[in-house]
Amino acid sequence: MTERTLIKLAEVQKRTALSRSSIYAKVAAGAFPRPVKQGASSVWVDTEVQAWTDALIERRDTIAA
Repeated sequence: MTERTLIKLAEVQKRTALSRSSIYAKVAAGAFPRPVKQGASSVWVDTEVQAWTDALIERRDTIAA
């Protein structure tokens, strides 16, 4: 089983170069992984964020090919 780590919004922003409002807008549109509620905070599964990033790169490479 793949190890999963939960990451906070600041780390998601760092990994994606998206603003807080852009992340939540994409979540609302179903275009970004949904956060997990942890008390009053929201956190993301790191492998889901990584998969989203990988999909962007794959799309770019497919279009460029």
